[in-house]
Amino acid sequence: MNYTLGIDCGGTFIKAALFDNQGNIQALHRENVSVISETAGYAERDMQQLWAICAEVVRLTIEKSGVNPSDIKGVGISAQGKGAFLLDKNKQPLGRAILSSDQRSLEIVKQWQAEGIPQKLYPITRQTLWTGHPVSILKWIQKNQPERYAQIGSVLMSHDYLRFCLTGELHCEETNISESNLYNMAKGEYDQSLADLLGMPDVLEKVPPVIEPNKIAGYVTEEAAKLTGLAVGTPVVGGLFDVVSTARCAGLDDETKLNVVLGTWSVVSGITDNIDLSQELPFVYGRYAEAGKFIVHEASPTSAGNLEWFVKQWSNLSYQEINEGIAALPPAGSSVLFVPFLYGSNAGLGMQASFYGMQSYHTQMHLLQAIYEGVLFSLMTHLNRMFIRFPQTNVLRVTGGPVKSTVWMQMLADLTGMRLEVPQVEETGCLGAALMAMQGVGLDISQVQALNAEMQVFEPNVENYSAYQTKYQRYQKLTEALKAMI
Repeated sequence: MNYTLGIDCGGTFIKAALFDNQGNIQALHRENVSVISETAGYAERDMQQLWAICAEVVRLTIEKSGVNPSDIKGVGISAQGKGAFLLDKNKQPLGRAILSSDQRSLEIVKQWQAEGIPQKLYPITRQTLWTGHPVSILKWIQKNQPERYAQIGSVLMSHDYLRFCLTGELHCEETNISESNLYNMAKGEYDQSLADLLGMPDVLEKVPPVIEPNKIAGYVTEEAAKLTGLAVGTPVVGGLFDVVSTARCAGLDDETKLNVVLGTWSVVSGITDNIDLSQELPFVYGRYAEAGKFIVHEASPTSAGNLEWFVKQWSNLSYQEINEGIAALPPAGSSVLFVPFLYGSNAGLGMQASFYGMQSYHTQMHLLQAIYEGVLFSLMTHLNRMFIRFPQTNVLRVTGGPVKSTVWMQMLADLTGMRLEVPQVEETGCLGAALMAMQGVGLDISQVQALNAEMQVFEPNVENYSAYQTKYQRYQKLTEALKAMI
């Protein structure tokens, strides 16, 4: 039996899973990876610590499986996108990594907006411009830490860095780097005119060559083998942006389906074979895991992380108790609204989280219900935009931690009035990465059982649709009013 290893580096955890040729998990291990936020608006990660935890997670996964490392035929990595993982000219970490949720470049982005830079970039990059993009972070470093900027040898994203640690080879993986604002989406390559426009003409000297997701980027080194338990010479492929990984595992195969990801971020993705030039909204495109296809997505850090924060700070209830308590409340029956902007906003730069509409009789459970609703109301911002680009949508395929809550899923079905399908795929990030590894070493993925399993279905309750839509309209009015507070 041959196996492939998928690594998933997310905003909260790093995981590794070992799969057989049918996509069945043989072993899985995960560890928390801390985000360092010593200054307001900063979100950083210690790069050496990240690699040490990654190596340990891989080693423990292999130990749990009992599989001979020589039977592991390939490794793939899926990871959150954007941000900046910098190496110096000696290929050593250049300070802490800066994550996509970092907001230190806010004033730079505002200045670029005032100068009309996003409108000049978009026709070339098919990207919007915000604080978590590599170019925004790099511009901040260039302006505020010029000595550090001068020392940059390589600009990477998280899975590029971990792949480098495994192989010693430097590449930027295509599905991720295509969303950097340094990449010409139509031509499929870096574009010097973008670097010039952003006032960083030398930045393309700092980005490694592009590697496709399922192409072999390098082989596990002796040093990495000692730390991870992998065999020396094991192939490592380019890997995937985690949004692409989940879309791949959700089985998006035409423009009638959208993938909704509920995790640290709310993400809505669709797959297409063309860039629609007729659209007025600036839809974000990226290269997909299949040749000739693009992923289109909307996203913001306005999802389940808000619930995790509340539970950590204010509640001693289990998630089962929370779900049972919310299920006992009338759907959309409370006046309490929650704006889920603890980690960022999709309604305006600098907007923050809040509860509104509380009265003395409200309980903790009403606040928790409002968080569930607020996350979905915020998600509607992205869904409504994506329905414009994908007007034939009739199914939402939902992935992420909240799919474990039938209460939350039914709430989403009732709010949207749409059929939900939940793929029965464990660890989509790990499996997506492993699928790329399978392809990279010549294995056939068409028979992977996990991709062909029957889905869990939620149908909307028409009686609840009106109540949720009425409350959603109140949420929209509240967020509009809050813009005056920025």
